[in-house]
Amino acid sequence: MRSAVITLAKGRHAHLRLQQAGLARSTLRPDQYVVVSMADPAIENVVGTGRPPAATVLELPLRDGRLPLAAARNAGAAHALASEAELLVFLDVDCVPGPSLLAGYARAAQDGALLCGSVAYLPPPPSDGYRLDLLPEMASPHPARPAPPDGVVLRGGDPRLFWSLSFALTARTWTRIGGFCESYTGYGAEDTDFAATAALRGVDLRWVGGAPAYHQYHPTSRPPFQHIDDILRNGALYKRRWGHWPMEGWLHDFADHRLVEYVPATDTWRRT
Repeated sequence: MRSAVITLAKGRHAHLRLQQAGLARSTLRPDQYVVVSMADPAIENVVGTGRPPAATVLELPLRDGRLPLAAARNAGAAHALASEAELLVFLDVDCVPGPSLLAGYARAAQDGALLCGSVAYLPPPPSDGYRLDLLPEMASPHPARPAPPDGVVLRGGDPRLFWSLSFALTARTWTRIGGFCESYTGYGAEDTDFAATAALRGVDLRWVGGAPAYHQYHPTSRPPFQHIDDILRNGALYKRRWGHWPMEGWLHDFADHRLVEYVPATDTWRRT
């Protein structure tokens, strides 16, 4: 299979460099490495310096000042498909692929399947940075996601657990789903919408053993207070499309901090 690795980036340059270094150590090299820069012209110099694998950088502007995550994934996929990719592998910019990630996805790839590999979370890096050979020892698996052993594929996964940190699918399956809904901008819900669309169109979510990725540390808040307006806006869009609210755990956390409130009469969440 001709494979393409697609990632989106704005900032996180050191993370992107380590991802590229991880791909260079892959037992199966990607035929394409497509990096979609979201209003970050420096990305070209980060990955386009002759280091393998050679990267193609696409430029997208912000939309109303917000990151166009859905549109960026669609743009990366469109470029890969135009260059005859048969397997699309999406990696978050923070994710470093394990050496077997691409081979693991390629072995499990089937039309009609949406594949998710395991993602383990790394602690803050030591003073000299992460060492690729030590990542498996340093990382802790996500407690709420399946992590099957090498060679095992778990079928019939819950679409609500899909995550866009690391996933793969064949070109035919991408076309069947139709890509991401570009009405979502900023943080949240576009990947939940994608998984719901996949399920509606008969695509099976599968958890793939032997396709590991390692999520590099970065400071964050829980709940993600910095994304509250995006979550309310994108959550309302998802509600209109699917009839119920996503990200309810975060919404309830925001409510506990008296930042939002639920309005039962209209089944809506709003800023207080």
